[in-house]
Amino acid sequence: MAEAVVEERQLLKAMRWYDGFVVALANPGFLIGSLGYSIGALGGWGAVTLWTISMTIGLLSNWIYAETAAMFPDKPGGIALYAHEGWRKHFSLVGPVATFGYWFAWSTVLSIFGIVVGSLIVTQWFPGQDWTFSTGTADGLGLQHIIGAGVIVLVWLFNIFGIRPTVWVAYITGALLMIPLAVFIVLPYITGDWHSSNMTWTLNDAGQPWGGWKLAIVYLYIMGWSSYGVETCAAFAPEYKDTVRDTTLALRSSAVFSLGVYALLPLGIGGVLSQSEVAADPVAFYVPAFDKIVGGASDVMVVLLIASLILSMNTATADGSRALYGIARDGMTIKQLFHLNKYHVPARAMTIDMVMNILLLFFVGNTLAILFTGNLGYISAHFFALTGFILLRRDRPRWPRPIRVSAIWVPIAAVLAGLNALFIIVGASNGSLTGYGSTKELWIGIGVLLFSIVLFVFRRVVQDKTRVHFREEVPAEPPMTTPAAGMPAS
Repeated sequence: MAEAVVEERQLLKAMRWYDGFVVALANPGFLIGSLGYSIGALGGWGAVTLWTISMTIGLLSNWIYAETAAMFPDKPGGIALYAHEGWRKHFSLVGPVATFGYWFAWSTVLSIFGIVVGSLIVTQWFPGQDWTFSTGTADGLGLQHIIGAGVIVLVWLFNIFGIRPTVWVAYITGALLMIPLAVFIVLPYITGDWHSSNMTWTLNDAGQPWGGWKLAIVYLYIMGWSSYGVETCAAFAPEYKDTVRDTTLALRSSAVFSLGVYALLPLGIGGVLSQSEVAADPVAFYVPAFDKIVGGASDVMVVLLIASLILSMNTATADGSRALYGIARDGMTIKQLFHLNKYHVPARAMTIDMVMNILLLFFVGNTLAILFTGNLGYISAHFFALTGFILLRRDRPRWPRPIRVSAIWVPIAAVLAGLNALFIIVGASNGSLTGYGSTKELWIGIGVLLFSIVLFVFRRVVQDKTRVHFREEVPAEPPMTTPAAGMPAS
């Protein structure tokens, strides 16, 4: 007999679509965190091309996710929960793998950008602080890592007091983000600091395997971690006042805006510094770029850039914690995470995020290595969400679809899923081409996904006192009354 779990509190319906759009402004911050590595490896033109391709995939995926978000308006946690709904009739283990992989990837944003924020602060204001220490598994740790840990704790504090403080932090930091974006996208052409000679293409340099195609696929695998992130708007579906309309508008508007930024930002900043200058410091190269463009105002610009990264960390905390809450709500991980604090937010999940990221910060230590660790689960979640959309079309034709995309989107979803499968097969096993992703990071990522299955089995067998069914019965239509957000599904 399964034990019933009752959650007394509910997620609050306190957001409109433009709140979701502002929260998704974290995406340009994700680009800022990874851009230097891509320019250093691919050249300016190579980075512009691949980032635009990756963001186009993200935009098309978001159009599809609008349908599944409207199908399950009570599901907190976003696209991974839709993957679970699509696949559980065929193979129930897809649910925990997709959802846990999705959560882990979103959560690692905190440690990645904690390091970037710390590096910017040290480069701009404490350049002489070059002392380092080792934790045994990570070398070269320094002041930037200690600062990063402090920022992670600060973002955790923003979030545990409810959704409105989270959204207000997003508004403030999102407004500040617009300034450095304008500086990098528009100002270099006005000041004369943009030079076409800095824009290079090194994807197919001599000696590149597959004539450069292999490196391109590996980077498209890594870039998906950033550019696909506009789907975060779906994670807040139960918290929008008009769930269907607001979720759809947030998903689509954020995707269109991000596509413009992902094409123009690499182009703008890529013409300011040479490829070798960016490659010399792919994390803090923004500081000399600001110096070139705005001179004495670089202190202010760095502060604004840090604000944009804090926006990304803020969104990651909100999204990742709701993913953990959502999978516990749907019986895919330990029931203790199906809990909201008195401010109606999943504080326990946020605390787990905070602790895990501080451990990653001090025991992995490198931004691209941390990204590579979490990316296997994230791209897999998109593969399962896109194929789940196709399965839902076939298996639940009578299920209400307040937003129904046209039939052409079914083959488009198949193509996008196929591309993601290619990125996983080639990208996950060839991270060494980037110089940062090794076998160790790949096995950590695999270990996280395997651990999700352990927790799934523990939840079903030990906590719910039931059996693990690899194929689950699903209803053809929703029950007459949909469970309120925050209440367990039947």
